[in-house]
Amino acid sequence: MNLVYMFADQLRRQSCGFAGDPLAKTPNIDRLARESCELSNAVSGHPVCAPYRASLFTGKYTTSTGMVINEIRISPDHDTIAKVMDRAGYETAYIGKWHLYANELGNHFDPKNSYIPAGPNRLGFDGFFAGYNFHHINYGENSYYHLNSPEKISYGEGAYEPDCQVDMAIRELERLAAGKKPFALFLSLGTPHDPWDEDNVPAAWLDLFRDTEFSLPDNYLPENDPHADGWARLSPEERRRIPDWMRVYYAMAANIDWNVGRMREAIERLGLEKDTIFIFTSDHGELFGAHGRRAKNIFYEEAVRVPFLMRCPGTIPEGACDVCLNTVDVMPTLLSLCGLPIPEEVEGRDLSNVICGAANAEEPEGALMMGTGATADWGEGFEWRAFRTKRYTYAVYLGDGQELLFDNVRDPLQMVNLAFDAEYARVLADLKEKLVREMARVNDRFHPVSWYRENWVRDRIILKTKAD
Repeated sequence: MNLVYMFADQLRRQSCGFAGDPLAKTPNIDRLARESCELSNAVSGHPVCAPYRASLFTGKYTTSTGMVINEIRISPDHDTIAKVMDRAGYETAYIGKWHLYANELGNHFDPKNSYIPAGPNRLGFDGFFAGYNFHHINYGENSYYHLNSPEKISYGEGAYEPDCQVDMAIRELERLAAGKKPFALFLSLGTPHDPWDEDNVPAAWLDLFRDTEFSLPDNYLPENDPHADGWARLSPEERRRIPDWMRVYYAMAANIDWNVGRMREAIERLGLEKDTIFIFTSDHGELFGAHGRRAKNIFYEEAVRVPFLMRCPGTIPEGACDVCLNTVDVMPTLLSLCGLPIPEEVEGRDLSNVICGAANAEEPEGALMMGTGATADWGEGFEWRAFRTKRYTYAVYLGDGQELLFDNVRDPLQMVNLAFDAEYARVLADLKEKLVREMARVNDRFHPVSWYRENWVRDRIILKTKAD
């Protein structure tokens, strides 16, 4: 069984047409949702770029990878999905944003931060590797990638990075399909991550939304969330720009949709459809002022709820599946679907039986979600834990102990905190117990972010691979 894993950066589920957004122009993603297994309760277990990727590749929670913030370097000692596949004779390939190597806050364009050298730091992706650590300043002709040297390779004049990455992925699919080995291709797009400037998306896509009126979210709050870090707070000028930002964001999403269609067409044209698991998803979402925040790194639905579409006719049944899929569950589930062993150190759960409709398949009680610090800094006071079931979200902050409880069925915008409502006392107690139990299972001590800086990290390089 082959694997093609295509994921966007910051695309929230609610901004897709299949999820009910009337403004979205995502016909290819919507069709894929109709003809796939659509995991409607998939969440980003740590809705920040680097922590998500660390959990995706290792099947471990942030408190076991140590990837507690962005712009630190993961240890290469973890077993990963690519390493397991390498041992099984797979050819592994990676294209796009990596975000697990740099060990300097800022200075993103210096090759010492943007180039991921061949070897252990590629975490088992030992085949074709056309990547960069990250750059969000420009997705046009000034964007670039690296192969096997620090040399920056430009996409060229008039280029748009996601289109070029998909061109490259299709060429790789053609090469891999002609080979004799099974393969796994990961395609990590940088969009629709900000900056949402009009010159950061081709005019043809922006024109689709020129006459669209974008409004502030129904759960918009005019004051910044007191728990928001510097990346999540909004200035008055930024608040005025939210509708314009959304226009560019939706244009970027429409372009991603076109590229999803291109990837699917290539899989079908190459005769790979029935022996290739094709996944489209995202690392996390975006708030656009909801709850007084922008960006991600929070337990609200806008940040954690992601599209997760799996297609492999004859292997994965079509239709909605409401199991609570967490990021750490992706690795073991995919390995199982490919008939490969799951390393003992993995903390996520194999949900392949649930997804494939096996009788009496055991489901998890919910998803443990984490926030372990400011987005890319060591500042304290932003740490939280949350437990999300099919109906409820319970969350607690480390700093001031504030608790929140939301009934996501009755209150999908999460505007009413039920933590102090006597009617929900038993629900609150049950979710707190489940949160504590899952934290104990993975040895999560709910440390402040400074604990990791002092005990796990030197010069923004993670030295440890196992929680104490």
